[in-house]
Amino acid sequence: MSTLELRVTSPEAMRNLGCALGAVAQPGDRFLLEGPFGAGKTTFVQGLAVGLGVTSPVGSPSFVIETQYRGRLTLYHVDLYRLDRIEPALLEELEEHLFGDGVTAVEWAERLPPQVQEGATLLRFDVETETRRVHLSGEERFERAATDAL
Repeated sequence: MSTLELRVTSPEAMRNLGCALGAVAQPGDRFLLEGPFGAGKTTFVQGLAVGLGVTSPVGSPSFVIETQYRGRLTLYHVDLYRLDRIEPALLEELEEHLFGDGVTAVEWAERLPPQVQEGATLLRFDVETETRRVHLSGEERFERAATDAL
């Protein structure tokens, strides 16, 4: 797996990036999103949802941990920000979706145990003055879609 570095110049471009990856997503795909507040993680997921055919609005699930959206594939949007550690019962519930037939996007994914992160597509978001830098490590189909989107 290689890493592709992308410069994203606006929230609309971040949504376009997510939309492009959602359009080529397949059952069982996992997107692990890492980066500080305001880096574009939720904006990316909004685009991912559009690419998956989700028509309802997507917001941050910070206070409910997980939100599900119906589209071409079910999108499981998980936000682990509020958790210092993941209890075994919660991890078991999350694994059902992480390794299920939908697509999962996990914000603050660095809080997941390493064995759950294996084989997933990692997007690391960095904030720059006017832009965002996104490091994408994943399958070639996602790298192609990301390059075409931007």
